Amino acid sequence: MHRIKVLPNYLTKRLERWRATTFDDNREWFSHLAQHGQHPRAMFISCCDSRVDPVAMFEGEPGDFFLVRNVANLVPPYAPDSELHGTSAAIEYAVTVLGVSHIVVMGHSGCGGVEACYEKCEGNPADWEEQTSFVSRWMDILVPGYDRIKDHEGDRGERLSALGHEGIKVSLENLLTFPFVSDAVTDGKLALHGVWTDIASGDLHAYDGAAEEFRSV
Repeated sequence: MHRIKVLPNYLTKRLERWRATTFDDNREWFSHLAQHGQHPRAMFISCCDSRVDPVAMFEGEPGDFFLVRNVANLVPPYAPDSELHGTSAAIEYAVTVLGVSHIVVMGHSGCGGVEACYEKCEGNPADWEEQTSFVSRWMDILVPGYDRIKDHEGDRGERLSALGHEGIKVSLENLLTFPFVSDAVTDGKLALHGVWTDIASGDLHAYDGAAEEFRSV
């Protein structure tokens, strides 16, 4: 463990500022959270991309949102086995323990994971070896989405956007394969949502399941 280093100076400086401002101004609320636990109303499944922050976009405060971030905001299908499933474990905890009322799958423009899946399916894989790359194997979740847009008319940018939208739909479909999610939705205790944001413009498109289309919000 001798190769593990302490936090870089720029992060410790930011921590000091946070303690002196945000934390100190809300010390009572943080104490309440520590004593009484978390009770978030919504769970967000969003991309790891540093340019997308659902907490900031939806003006979240500590305790508001239960968050999962992974490459391309994907949800794998329900598959209890010997594999390690971080996203699936978080979904289980959010629904069965925290009892969240909403799960929001949030995609975005310019997603590197979506682009990697697109190139792979187009026969132009990236440098990583398919059998040893975690990213390549993870993006297999999105292949059903590519199959739905492969004949999509338009330029490459439009096709990538279409695939990003399909990724959200694939994740919503996979969420419903989890028995505890499906049961909670059927019982009216849980609602599922899909949104896609354009990083440059700040526009948000929300999925309308009844109309089967994304609409501007």
